[in-house]
Amino acid sequence: MNYQAGLPLDNPAVLPRQILPGDGDCRYFGRIFSAEEALQLFQSLLKQTSWKRDEVKVYGRHYLTARQVAWFGESQLSYTYSGTTHSQPLPWSRDLVKIKNEVEAQTGQKYNACLANLYQDGSQGMGWHQDNEKELSQSSIASVSLGAERRFDFRHKQTGEKLSIFLEQGSLLLMAGQTQKHWQHQLPKSAKVATPRINLTFRNIIGH
Repeated sequence: MNYQAGLPLDNPAVLPRQILPGDGDCRYFGRIFSAEEALQLFQSLLKQTSWKRDEVKVYGRHYLTARQVAWFGESQLSYTYSGTTHSQPLPWSRDLVKIKNEVEAQTGQKYNACLANLYQDGSQGMGWHQDNEKELSQSSIASVSLGAERRFDFRHKQTGEKLSIFLEQGSLLLMAGQTQKHWQHQLPKSAKVATPRINLTFRNIIGH
């Protein structure tokens, strides 16, 4: 892969570029779809996806989140996070197959599932967490952003170091290697964002 580690966050000269200063492999590819393609994909997924509010378990109690999700993948794949198991994945749509093929071509990785998140506006986000569930093992996570541009934060678990990146419409972010072990990430809320964002997180679920 042609990228340079250690490039500063605000240097767009080389893509994909390494985002983290160490203890992980996180690459930002920028926009992998044209503005026209990204808008078409966003509008199609927004209207045609069977969105449902996510369910999380906190201290033994179940709560519904403001954001909505959809779980796609190969038959019989299941994924457990935040105390809730997502099973019976939806079949790949034509648009998702198109996106998945482009993501796999860009990253050189293969994925068999996708967790899609819908944030209606900046009042909806996600707090600090890491995607280290046993079903993922060392699998990379490829994140495609469609719709509103949003800030995305990283925080080192040991040092507390923080950094941020703005994820553009039609862009790709790859979190691989030891990223989930050493870094947490979040999508902070923002009163400045008034339009929806769809986040497609492609994963390779093992053990099935």
